[in-house]
Amino acid sequence: MSDLPRKAVTRTAKLAALPLGFAGRATWGLGKRIGGKSAELVAREVQQRTADQLFKTLGELKGGAMKLGQALSVFESALPEEIAGPYRAALTKLQEAAPPLPARTVHGVLTERIGEDWREYFLEFEDTPAAAASIGQVHRAVWHDGREVAVKVQYPGAGEALLSDLAQLSRFARLLGPLVPGMDIKPLIKELRDRVSEELDYELEAQAQQEHAAEFEDDPDVVIPQVVHQSDQVLVTEWIDGIPLSEVIAEGTAEQRDRAGQLLARFLFSGPARTGLLHADPHPGNFRLLPPAAEEKEAGQTEEDSGPVGSWRLGVLDFGTVDRLPGGLPRNIGDSLRLALEGDAAGVYGLLREEGFVKESIDLDPDAVLDYLLPIIEPTQVEEFTFSRGWIREQAARIADPRSPAHQLGRQLNLPPSYVLIHRVTLSTIGVLCQLGATVRLRDELEAWLPGFLAEVTETVDAEAEAEGTEYAEEEGEPEGEPVQA
Repeated sequence: MSDLPRKAVTRTAKLAALPLGFAGRATWGLGKRIGGKSAELVAREVQQRTADQLFKTLGELKGGAMKLGQALSVFESALPEEIAGPYRAALTKLQEAAPPLPARTVHGVLTERIGEDWREYFLEFEDTPAAAASIGQVHRAVWHDGREVAVKVQYPGAGEALLSDLAQLSRFARLLGPLVPGMDIKPLIKELRDRVSEELDYELEAQAQQEHAAEFEDDPDVVIPQVVHQSDQVLVTEWIDGIPLSEVIAEGTAEQRDRAGQLLARFLFSGPARTGLLHADPHPGNFRLLPPAAEEKEAGQTEEDSGPVGSWRLGVLDFGTVDRLPGGLPRNIGDSLRLALEGDAAGVYGLLREEGFVKESIDLDPDAVLDYLLPIIEPTQVEEFTFSRGWIREQAARIADPRSPAHQLGRQLNLPPSYVLIHRVTLSTIGVLCQLGATVRLRDELEAWLPGFLAEVTETVDAEAEAEGTEYAEEEGEPEGEPVQA
């Protein structure tokens, strides 16, 4: 590959071949069934071949095609094992890497955006990229002050490629549905399209990353690299080492998986509360499991030898897509969860209707809505919960089966625009937790960071104070029923 395939006709042709391939495999499958193979076996073979072609094409094209592939990859754990297993490796590649651009193209971008003297900014610069993703690739380098840095270079024509890909993919989104049971692909593609301008703006990304880095600077659990330099299409940040989350998923110990899962949940809920921003690209390629800080390690220790796993930290990368939540996550999420756990069907239904999850023109049975939600929020009902592929498959199958009450009720619910990104990020994070197979104390994070999840202590205090004030007022001869504020 000599450059990013950015001519619309070239990219469109590659993507247009996908539905043709789907149709061809369906015909092939029909022939197999006529030849005597069972329908179930043939369906599995067709789905495996479809997935192989889909993820191979999405990875090669980068741009919006790869962006969709990465978004879908975190839901791999919802697929039946006999289907997911054969192409899990392809999904992992989408999370971590893509075919790189040649050095001359990268040098051209650096010359154009930093200047002819761009090499003077670096003591060292590695031409071979350390990672290549959907709209840019990362090179390891040493900044002129001696710091190790990551140099993120945006692909030429990335914006055009993103829009072209996503427009083309939306035309046959329904054909992708069977690959991720229970998920409607078209709204996901629309949401990705809506975020294109932010994804391409490295100034916005630098600002979001620096705000996180400042807030988490001394945090013992989460590490955010500092921004070193930013210009149009080039972003330089501090380099962080560590184990990519994809490797923890593939071969990490149980302790590493649990630690990574706990920290991932903590970052999901604490980030908005502390920064007013939600990191909105939670696929494994954007996270690292880091050993304890270097000064705490003994000389000569490897990462594997350093410190108890419980002291390892989570490194977070790529702030190109964020949701701005000045007040943190909406309080109604916490209120709804709390009321659901209390079994208050009417209260939950009232909040969902108030927020637009149930449209005014639709009437639903509050008890049926609560029954729909309870299996999904099972991880919040216990002190600790083990996320697993089996659990998420069960949820996906329950919602995807057209014969199930859950499917029929789910089709009548609405997702308000203001919740679209929050919904996707939460689902994606749950998908990663299930890939990790992590045992997580999710309630701890909700109680600490999610507004409304715990009944406000101040309400109790105020009620007691009000009662005392009323009693005092009555003693002083104030009219009954007119409380004096304490």
